[in-house]
This record gives sequence, C-alpha cells and structure tokens, in this order.
Amino acid sequence: MINRRAMLQGVVGAGAGAALLADMNNAAIAQDATPIPVGSALPMSGIAAADGIEFKNGLDLAAEEINAAGGILGRPVEIHIEDTKEMGADLVSQSMQRLIDRFTAPVIINGYNLGTNMIEMDVAADNDVIMMHYNTLISHNEKFKTDPARYYSSFQGDPPEFWYGPGCLNFLKTLAADGKWKAPNKKIAIIPSANEYSIVIANAIRDKAAEYGFEVSLFETVPFPTNQWGPTLAKLRQDPPAAILVTHFLPQDLAQFMVQFLAEPINSLIYMQYGPSLPAFREIGGEAVNGVVYSTVIGCLPDDFSKSFRESYRAKFGPNSAYITGSQTYDGLWMWALAAAIAGGPGEPFNKEQTTKVANAMKRLVYRGVNGTYRADPAGQSAFCYPTQVADPSLGMPHQFLQHQDYKTDPKLIAPVLYATDGFILPPWIK
Repeated sequence: MINRRAMLQGVVGAGAGAALLADMNNAAIAQDATPIPVGSALPMSGIAAADGIEFKNGLDLAAEEINAAGGILGRPVEIHIEDTKEMGADLVSQSMQRLIDRFTAPVIINGYNLGTNMIEMDVAADNDVIMMHYNTLISHNEKFKTDPARYYSSFQGDPPEFWYGPGCLNFLKTLAADGKWKAPNKKIAIIPSANEYSIVIANAIRDKAAEYGFEVSLFETVPFPTNQWGPTLAKLRQDPPAAILVTHFLPQDLAQFMVQFLAEPINSLIYMQYGPSLPAFREIGGEAVNGVVYSTVIGCLPDDFSKSFRESYRAKFGPNSAYITGSQTYDGLWMWALAAAIAGGPGEPFNKEQTTKVANAMKRLVYRGVNGTYRADPAGQSAFCYPTQVADPSLGMPHQFLQHQDYKTDPKLIAPVLYATDGFILPPWIK
C-alpha cells in the first residue's frame, strides 16, 4: 500500500507519475466511476490561438495517460474548454465561471491569458476551486501576498517573468566572459511591447543592467501587436548596441523583426522572448531566424527524461506541433491529479475543506516534470527559477536559453550548462 506521508517527502517524476497513480488507485477503495471535470480557459481563437491549441493538446495527452493509469482513485478525468478569444479580465473570468457552473469543475488549468489583472485568482477563491496557470507574471505573486488565506488555491506553474531580467543579463555576461561572444561595446537596446509581461521583463533588464556591466542605449516600447519595425530599426542602426533585447513575444511579429533587420544588419546579438519557441516563428522567418537567441522560464527540456513525452506528443498532434508549449498544461494536469489522489479526491466547487487538502498536497509536492522541477515558492505560490533564484537545479525550474541554428530543425538548448545539449554559435550577420 502507498504511504502518502512518506511519498510527500520526496520528488515525484513525470515518468513515475503513471505508475504511482496506478498504485494509488489499486490501493484505494474506488469512490465511483463518475468523470471528474477539468476546466481550462484558453485562447483558442484570436492572436494567441497557436498557443491555445498547444495548451489543449497538453491537457488531452495528460488526460489520456491519467485515465490509462486508472484515473484519480478510479475516476477518469474529462477535459472541458472555454475559448477566451482576445482574453482580458472579463472574457477570462466569464469563461472560468462557466466551467464551474456548467460542469462543476473542481480545478481549472489554464495556459496563459493576457490582460487579466490576475482576476483568475478571485474566481478560484470565490468558488473554492484549484486554479493553475502559466501567465508567468510577478503580479500573481504580489496578489497572493496581499491575502494568502483567500488565494490559497491559486498556483502559477512557472517562475514569474521578473526572473527573465537578471537571467538574460547573466547569460550575456557569461557568454562574453567565456569568450564565445566579443561584445563591441557595453550598450544594450531594450524593446518591449505595450503589455504587462513584456514591460516587467524590460524594466527588470533596465534596472539591473549596470550591475552586470551594461548600459542601456535605447529603451523603446512598441505597440502590441506590431509588425512594423522600421522606426525602431532606424534608431538601432544609428547607434548600434552590443545586444538587442526584444521582450515582445508574438512569434509572427518577431519573425518580421528578423526579416526587416536583415535588410541592413548591424553587429548586434539578438535576444528575443518566448515567441521563437513556436513553429510560426520559423515558418514565417525562414532562414532569417538563424542565429536568434531566446529564452523561456518554462518549456519541455530536450533531455532523456522527456523523450517519451516528446515522441508521444508529436505522434499524436503532428511533426510540427509545439511540445515546448503543450508541456506546460501537461505537467500542470499531472501535478494536480497526483495531489488530488494524495488528498483523497478532487473535491468540488465550494468544498473548501477538500480543496484545501488538495492545495496543501500541491504545496508540498516536489514534481520533476518534462519542464524541469516544480516546487511552489511559499511566498508567492509560483515555481522557483534556476539558477538566478535558487542554485539547486533539483529545486527550481531551469531558465532555458535556446538558439535557432538551422530554421529547418528544432532550436538548440545552449544554457544553463547542466541542461545544455549544444553550444552557442555566432549569428551569421555578425562579422
């Protein structure tokens, strides 16, 4: 029989999750066979639809595996999706409430939604349901701190975007110190777009730049979305920096940046935010994307641990599917399923006693998923970031730096060193 208390003292891995869940199901007295509704409010249409589709894929694959292992204490999980379209606080909160009202969902696992002011946390609190999301926002942590008792059931499945700032600067400094990149000067240009995520990252880079030996030569906020980069590129060409840091994140817009940049390139390293992880970046940019460096604080690691997931994902959803995105909700559903089984069941809306048990199990669980290790920061209930927030890779999610070296293949993981599969190569436009 499974000793739940002993198990909570250790790490649960994605590969062991199915076996563990099956053992718990065999040891438990089946509650009933009624499906457990799992809600998800995702942007299935609109500007973020490409990500929304992958988030749904991740949930579908996890649900399939969980049900194959016997479900949660004998009950299968059943995915229900509400389209948040153009997102925003009203659309997202309404979508979440419909999932709770129509399906009695005890949990909502979202990818990201923009412009919500973290209203998701209020919906979860008002209905006493578990909510896990991947908005990657420090505002989640800040809101949690205002009333931890109210927001006890809200979890952010990755580190907040703040950590992109010092992480990016440390990457550049290390790259230069190791002799892999000869910076022509100490200048960096920071290009955010007009949204919370991009601006928080840009501000963190700007505020920490001097500590890492850099000076900010340009800080220019562009509209969101945008594909007209001409005015910004003109300024960059007038005063070329050592590195251009673009914290806008839509893949189609970033691909256009590269196409327009290469019409008259300068000797600047180009770093971008998240969007280059999506197939659309390569499809639109083609050869122009070769050499681009980008990072993400969450994404499927290209290691042996995640190999079976990557293979299953592309076998099920196609060779061009973005498992680096679907992996987020995949891990989120698995973490919740294990926590619900440990807690003795998923509960239902307004059952605060049982929801608290599930939440407490999630807080104690150290989960090695396909994205790295999730361990909830008690001060904000989001993941710890390795290596800038914690030095132990077994207790934090790796801040991954990747580079497009051949647009016809997947990008290469070049940092952190413990996870890297390839080395950095100098971009072809730098002479």
